[in-house]
Amino acid sequence: MGTNRRPATPEEARALASAVRLRILRMCLDDALTNKEIAARLEANPATVLHHVRTLVNTGFLVAEPSRPGPRGSVEIPYRATGKSWEMDVREAGVPGGSDAMIDAFLQEIRLVPVEEAILTRLGLRLTEEELKELIERMQALFEEYKQRPVAPDGVPYSAFFALHRDVSREP
Repeated sequence: MGTNRRPATPEEARALASAVRLRILRMCLDDALTNKEIAARLEANPATVLHHVRTLVNTGFLVAEPSRPGPRGSVEIPYRATGKSWEMDVREAGVPGGSDAMIDAFLQEIRLVPVEEAILTRLGLRLTEEELKELIERMQALFEEYKQRPVAPDGVPYSAFFALHRDVSREP
């Protein structure tokens, strides 16, 4: 959907072709989290999570912040999402699994919320090519507008997932 986004490199696209890594980026969007904190939120093995964190750091999707003292004299490194994934389009990188990862991440995250708290809408449309292009451009502009707004410190975190697909069940 990213009409003004640069193409992702194959390495960047591979980094984003993981539901776990997409979830890590979302978790580290507002607050820098340590590997241990990320693993706890994901209910995953810290060693496995560290592999994902290193992949995201190496591709510029996460950045390490200054280390801080941890428990029993250890040193912790918090990581924060850079927002880089919003600036690129992974569709042309030739790396399979990117769209699957996005859908899997969405499904994993939405299952964490009581269904009555989610705002869900389905709509059947019949569009010309011009109308489809207009819809995509308007949705992209709306998402971009909200992305550019200053973060409200007292705001509640929300995630948006938009899917537009051919409705093959309605085709003759």
